Amino acid sequence: MTRSVLLAVLATLALHAQPARNVPKTFDVASIKANQVGGGSRQVSSLPGGEFVTVNASLKLLISRAYGVPEAQVEGPRWIETDTWDISAKVDTAIAMERDEFMAPLQALLAERFQLKVRRTTKDGPILSLVVAKGGPKLTANTGEGSESMSSSSGDGKVSITGTKATMSRLAERIGQRAGRPVIDNTGLKGEYDFYVEWSSDQADPSGVSPFAAVEDQLGLKLESARGPIETIVVESAQKASAN
Repeated sequence: MTRSVLLAVLATLALHAQPARNVPKTFDVASIKANQVGGGSRQVSSLPGGEFVTVNASLKLLISRAYGVPEAQVEGPRWIETDTWDISAKVDTAIAMERDEFMAPLQALLAERFQLKVRRTTKDGPILSLVVAKGGPKLTANTGEGSESMSSSSGDGKVSITGTKATMSRLAERIGQRAGRPVIDNTGLKGEYDFYVEWSSDQADPSGVSPFAAVEDQLGLKLESARGPIETIVVESAQKASAN
């Protein structure tokens, strides 16, 4: 390809490039209250219209969502895991924000209301590799319209993950959040899928289903033990938020 042709191609690509999304970096309104109910059920939801809602969510879980790492990769004082919070926050925007686009507003909220200061570090440690099992995947390809939806829940002795139009990398991320160890997507599967997987949250129960067995039996995938770099978010300082 000649230089003139290359320049013409680059100019055409620039002309048709999508404009940068002007996504707000802070919430316009936010209410934070200490959760008074407790229990095993918790919720963290990024909703259409720029809404972010949590019920019974620990600061450790909020840091996990704000910085994009599993909870097992967040280190700090004990209370960031035991104290839980109900949050209702909203961004004033007409943009249909993606889940990752809530990270910056959430980081700003935690810094303001919890006086949170963190640092990132990386160390070698045990991880899990998500691969395709011998019998092949048991997934439903999603080719429809609409955006990705991923949710997980825990309660009644079970953990479940539901995905609609979701990628394998997002599935690996969510399994890692629930299984307590980083999971790397090595399935080689591209595209978007619908799936549901459920396992026992009480691993001491001999009759319970482990995440390893559930992922293989229900999804046709496999979790293999491995070692690799683990990014860790270390809490240097934080305070309990006052209600408003």
